[in-house]
Amino acid sequence: MNKAKAQVFAGVLSVVVNAILFGVKFWVGLITGSIALIADAWHTLSDALTSVFVAFSVKLQTKKADKEHPFGHGRWEHISAIFIAFILGIIAYEFFMRSIERLNDREGIVFGTLAIVVTAASIVVKEILTQIAFYIGRKTDNAVVTADGWHHRSDSLSSIVVLAGIVISKFVTDLWWMDSVLGIFCALAIFYAAFKILKESISKLLGEEPKQDLINKINEEVKKIYKEDLKIHHVHLHNYVSQKELTLHIMLDGNKSIEYGHKIATAVENMIEEKFDMAATIHIEPLE
Repeated sequence: MNKAKAQVFAGVLSVVVNAILFGVKFWVGLITGSIALIADAWHTLSDALTSVFVAFSVKLQTKKADKEHPFGHGRWEHISAIFIAFILGIIAYEFFMRSIERLNDREGIVFGTLAIVVTAASIVVKEILTQIAFYIGRKTDNAVVTADGWHHRSDSLSSIVVLAGIVISKFVTDLWWMDSVLGIFCALAIFYAAFKILKESISKLLGEEPKQDLINKINEEVKKIYKEDLKIHHVHLHNYVSQKELTLHIMLDGNKSIEYGHKIATAVENMIEEKFDMAATIHIEPLE
C-alpha cells in the first residue's frame, strides 16, 4: 500500500463522513438544546478539520531530502500528529468549561427519540472510520493516520456515553444534571485522546530504542550469511520516518584482515537494506 496515497484516502474519507455527521448532530443538538450533543458534534467536526491536515501533511512529509534536511522531511508526520493533539486539547477545554457552567446553573434538558437514533448511528459510523484508519496506519506504519484513528475512537466512545445518558434520562426523572455530566465526560475523553497522541509522537521524535524483535530478526538473517556469532550489540535506530538508519557493532577475529572485516560488514549492511529497508552502518570490534 502506497503510504502517501493511503494517507490522502484516509483523510478525504474522514473529512466527507465527519462533515455529514457534524451537520446532523449539531442540528439535533440545537433542537434539544443539549450541550453534550453539541460538544459531541464539534468533536466530530474536529475530526474533519484534523483530517484536512492529515491529507495536506502528505505534501510536507514526502518532500525529497535537500541540503538543509539530508534525512528528508518524514518527521512532519509526527509534527502533524502533535498539531492534531493540540486542537483536541483546545476543544476539550472549551466543552469542559461550558459543562461546568451549565452544571452550576442547574440547567437541564429533555432528550427525544431523534437524539437516540442520531447518536447510535454516529457510533457505528465512527467505529467503522476508526477501524479503517487503524488498518491503514498499521499497514503503512503511519503515525498521522493512527492518530486520526484515535480521534475517531474518542468520538465514538464519547458518543456511547452520551447515548447511555440519553436513554437513562428517558426512563428516570429529575436528572437535570445528566447533560452537563455527559459534556464533562466528552471533554475528558477528548483530553485523553490528545494526551495519548502527544505522548506517542513526542516519544518517536526524541528517539526510541529498537524493539528486541527487530534485533532478533537481524540476528537470524545474519546467521544465514555468516555462521559464526558476530555478537551484535550497541544497536541504535535513527528513525526519520521516510528514511531509517541502523547503527550496530559486530565482533570478528582480530587476526583477520581489514579486507575480510570489510567484506563481512558490507554483506550485513546490504542484507539489512534489502530485508529491513534500512541504511546500516557497522562498527567492527576484535574478539578478545
